[in-house]
Amino acid sequence: MTENGEEQREAAQTAPHLWKISSVAILGAFLAQMDATIVNVSLSSLALELHTTLSNIQWVTSGYLLALALTLPLSGWLVDRIGLKAVYLWSFAAFTLTSALCGLAWSANSLIGFRILQGVSGGLLAPMAQLLVVRAAKDRMTRVLSFAAMPVLLAPLLGPTIAGALLHFASWRWLFLVNLPFGALAFTLAALFLPQDRHERRPRRLDLIGLGLLSPSIVLFLFGSERLAAPAGLAALTLSALLFGVFLWWARKRKDEAIVDLRLFKDRFFSAAVGATFLSQGVSFAGQMLVPAFLMRVADLSPGGTGLLLAAQGLGMMISYPLVGSLVERLGNRLVSVGGALTSLAGTLPFIYLSGHGPAHTLIAGALFVRGMGLSCIGIPSISAAYVSVKRENLPMATTTLNIVMRMGGPTLTTICATFLGWRLTASATAPVSTAYGAAFVLLCGFHLVLCAAAMRLPRRAGRASAQPRPASAETGNGG
Repeated sequence: MTENGEEQREAAQTAPHLWKISSVAILGAFLAQMDATIVNVSLSSLALELHTTLSNIQWVTSGYLLALALTLPLSGWLVDRIGLKAVYLWSFAAFTLTSALCGLAWSANSLIGFRILQGVSGGLLAPMAQLLVVRAAKDRMTRVLSFAAMPVLLAPLLGPTIAGALLHFASWRWLFLVNLPFGALAFTLAALFLPQDRHERRPRRLDLIGLGLLSPSIVLFLFGSERLAAPAGLAALTLSALLFGVFLWWARKRKDEAIVDLRLFKDRFFSAAVGATFLSQGVSFAGQMLVPAFLMRVADLSPGGTGLLLAAQGLGMMISYPLVGSLVERLGNRLVSVGGALTSLAGTLPFIYLSGHGPAHTLIAGALFVRGMGLSCIGIPSISAAYVSVKRENLPMATTTLNIVMRMGGPTLTTICATFLGWRLTASATAPVSTAYGAAFVLLCGFHLVLCAAAMRLPRRAGRASAQPRPASAETGNGG
């Protein structure tokens, strides 16, 4: 039998197994995203029901997100210690249990406390789901990841509808209790379909000092980036930078015993992929901050009208996401990622024109649609390039690194753009507000250009050949 025929036979045998594993992983990521979305859009109702202020109940969301970030650095160590399947099952069990506790909360403070506990387990679900897909998919990683992104993309769209129905027909407690039947189903499917991976464990001592430096650094950064205008926010960012600097020194000293092995970055393709992932998250989140603010303040649209226009970006993403895998297989990681970066730039440039010439709803919708299509073509080629540039035994560490970068990319560029916008609004108090927004969109387009440059450093094609052990400086099998 020819080599090509052998590969087709192997693909036919593994496809059902692959899609079973992927479906279980997607369900976990979808539930975690849906839970966060449902709660986010229900804060006003929760404040009313629990007789507290909106600023206090906001910690139901903030506490969850900070706890989620706190556990990210642990994910790789836990997989090495007890295995991927065990971590996933424990995370799902804890997520379902804490959902029940949230539903039984008797006050705002108890709900906040239980949500923090839920965030500890929820913080592991997304990276574990990602690692499950990567391990199972192998050289079909980009195709599977592109489909896996669709349910997670739908969660923010379905969340407000589900939250509205639950609050209309039932108690607020069902915002959390609804997770119980789905959590039980997902846990059962994971126990049945996920393969045993105990043979892949590599138990190592927990780097407590590194964890004590990195986790608080991430939490303080996220806390500070949300409160930059307040003295506490600036202090948090300063302390975060100090802790992160000490962590880098410590991790270089500890090498493979560190909570995050910085030697992964010696591979130039991994470094390029991490950089592109960071920037793609950054331009996406910064745009999500700038565009709605522009539409409401400059275009004078209502929140409802703003939401309708923003749906164009989501539609663009939904159309292009399923195509990313096949595009990467035909054109390679570099071309697809660079094409996505240039397309998203093309969808952002019109806002500079609109800032100076007045809003045009048709142009805004078209630009957002193009921007959405472009953004969806950057992340998956970058992530898959990062994974195939490391050995299989280093996948848990690579997952930890990628998820930390993805968590920090958005707040970093959003904070920079928001600070710049605030400075322009203050410095040009006599000029039209649209002038400040035009300058902010110029800055955002500058970040898009940097993203294009980072995507140019990705391998042309991150295929099976590049997944083999090789020197750090070597090219991929199909050229770099």
